[in-house]
Amino acid sequence: MLPRSGDVLHVTREASVQFVEPMLFRVIRVHDWPTYDGWVWLDGYELNASGEAVERRSIFVRIAGLMPVGSAPAVRTRNARVPRRRTGKLHLI
Repeated sequence: MLPRSGDVLHVTREASVQFVEPMLFRVIRVHDWPTYDGWVWLDGYELNASGEAVERRSIFVRIAGLMPVGSAPAVRTRNARVPRRRTGKLHLI
């Protein structure tokens, strides 16, 4: 299954030989560029141990080698917030 924007992945040598040192990666975008079957280009951020973005990167990886750590937040419908109700009281300063 393809990662989605917001997913956090553990990227290791299983995803590509270039990742001798594993890293955490938060996906920004999955490109629809033509590649080898089972491979994909991802744009995102390399994360440090605290989960903070330290470097923006584009990586070419094997989908089957990616290990999900966290998933993207659920898609929110437009205007899902409930507006605050006004009490009708006027406050003068």
